[in-house]
Amino acid sequence: MTTLRDLVQQAGIPDQPALRAPNYPTLTYAQFIQSITDLVAQLHGFGLGRGDRIALAMGNGSPIVQCFFAAAMCGTAAPLNPKYSAEEFAFYFEDTHARALITLPDEIPAAHAAALPTMQILHALPQPDGTVQLARMRGDLPARPAEPVTAEDVAMVLHTSGTTSRPKRVPIRQRNMVASAQNIARTYQLSPSDVTLCVMPLFHVHGLMGSMLATLASGGTLVVPNGFSALEFWQWMREFQPTWYSAVPTMHQMLLQRAARNRETIAAHPFRFIRSSSAPLPPVVLEQIEAHFGAPVLESYGMTEATHQMASNPLPPAPRKAGAVGLGFGVEIGIMDEGGTLLPQGAIGEVVVRGPNVIDGYEQNPTANATAFVEGWFRTGDQGRIDADGYLALTGRIKELINRGGEKISPLEIDDVLLRHPAVEQAVAFAVPHAMLGEDVHAAVVLRADHTATAQELREHCGAALAPFKVPRTIHILAEIPRGATGKLQRLAMATLLGLTDTKGGAA
Repeated sequence: MTTLRDLVQQAGIPDQPALRAPNYPTLTYAQFIQSITDLVAQLHGFGLGRGDRIALAMGNGSPIVQCFFAAAMCGTAAPLNPKYSAEEFAFYFEDTHARALITLPDEIPAAHAAALPTMQILHALPQPDGTVQLARMRGDLPARPAEPVTAEDVAMVLHTSGTTSRPKRVPIRQRNMVASAQNIARTYQLSPSDVTLCVMPLFHVHGLMGSMLATLASGGTLVVPNGFSALEFWQWMREFQPTWYSAVPTMHQMLLQRAARNRETIAAHPFRFIRSSSAPLPPVVLEQIEAHFGAPVLESYGMTEATHQMASNPLPPAPRKAGAVGLGFGVEIGIMDEGGTLLPQGAIGEVVVRGPNVIDGYEQNPTANATAFVEGWFRTGDQGRIDADGYLALTGRIKELINRGGEKISPLEIDDVLLRHPAVEQAVAFAVPHAMLGEDVHAAVVLRADHTATAQELREHCGAALAPFKVPRTIHILAEIPRGATGKLQRLAMATLLGLTDTKGGAA
């Protein structure tokens, strides 16, 4: 199997449910495959085909799943965050060379306003039977003959987060997506009996690969609500009886806040496992999830350049290690020094990875490729070590490590200590510029609704577990910690967001 069409056509039992959603008709695999086949034919009729970039600006739900597959099987899907501003849409349309935009009717006006004059605008029209049809609202190209995509064609184009520089364009080929979906399915022994609750957004590689494609590649049932809701989650558990879900730590923590009052639902509909990815999961949070849900929590490690998953803790009875992101599944993982030499087991260095799910390189970016790709290895920008059992533990993003007077400090270690205080609900340690030390350690926390604590009490708590130079100089107690569109902590931006970048007086 080398393309998405091969993967899906061979995975599902025709009358098995493929797509389900609250208040939306269920699609069997036969109906799902027919729907995307019809959509591909419509796209060809609109003059779109191999090599054409088709942008999607839609919220989660059955329609975007169908439209995504159609775009990726016709040309190249370019899923975008529907909450972008018009300026952001304009940038991504131009950067991806989008030929068309698909949205639901009367939604995402910013995307319509930003559409380039050369772009077609297509509306996805949900049908009474749960399928989708397309209507061309703008643009007029002659029909294009059907031309099947190959394993080498780019199935989707995404971007790096671009928090400190211009986002890099990541072309993910059909073969990359197939390899990654198969790796994930094997990691968790996914089968047609599994039901996945997709709470991650379907413009992000975690949702697209870790939930959507891995499920459909294994013949399972994908449940796609309109988005994540910590309040509605429990009703979805009762209605759809999912066997697992995958989310970022932020989402897990929001569910933890409501787990105690939903014990009956958890007991009646237990998960086979719970997956965490896209950001480090503090060990204390992992312990709390397992205690409340009674299911193994498997932390994994992924990046867009690897079509999501690179490593994961395995299912029981194999050991899962809190604080580690697990073993490589279908990939090779190594540790490399700054000069490009692979280091022995146990050494700390940059995590590198290679395998069929890893992209060939960024698009039209030779400078970035020269530094990120070395003799077949992709340099992740993360620091870590591999233990005697082959498990990878991350010590932090290299650019996020705090360099305090020459001492390299992992903010993840400080996060975990703060989260072990009974009053702390969320925590993020970060670097603040310092005139003498270069950088100093600060932290921001959000307290639990029914607890109180002072910054000094929290510093003393840290002092009991950390070396003095790792204890945050200042702890900021906030109502909310800034996060990105997918729930990631904005660690690198925290000092700026809190107005702490003036080094004249040392640490603020």
